[in-house]
Amino acid sequence: MALQIGDSAPLFTLKDSDKNDVSLENFKGENVLLLFYPLAFTGTCTTELCDMRDNLTTYQSLNTKVLAISIDTVFAQAKFKEEQGLNFPLLSDFNKEVSADYDVLYEEFVLGMKGVAKRSAFVIDKEGVIQYTEILENAGELPDFEKIKEKLAGLN
Repeated sequence: MALQIGDSAPLFTLKDSDKNDVSLENFKGENVLLLFYPLAFTGTCTTELCDMRDNLTTYQSLNTKVLAISIDTVFAQAKFKEEQGLNFPLLSDFNKEVSADYDVLYEEFVLGMKGVAKRSAFVIDKEGVIQYTEILENAGELPDFEKIKEKLAGLN
């Protein structure tokens, strides 16, 4: 069942691209912009995450941590992060458990791939409550970052 505004965000612990554990519950007291993206090294994902990189100070000024999740391995994410100079955590949901908890998995993606995360955005407030959701069926589209910034500004 799709998560709704007002739901508690499902907690998780995933490995980042440096093989460290990152837990959502460690961000209590801060807003979190949780982004799911289909695959590292693909066009729209690169555009999205580089935009985050270039605008990270905007999110920081809104007392917001940016976390990005894909089903890629930590090794692929480490290379992607290095090549793109990304300055926020990339988390590996290789086992697809968190993507399933957030109900953002494609049944079938391109080239017959199954269980790839849909491009999605969740704003989670300081208490761990979902305040914004956007799950895109078309992987070529980007979340509405202006609406996301407006929501974050209203939380501070």
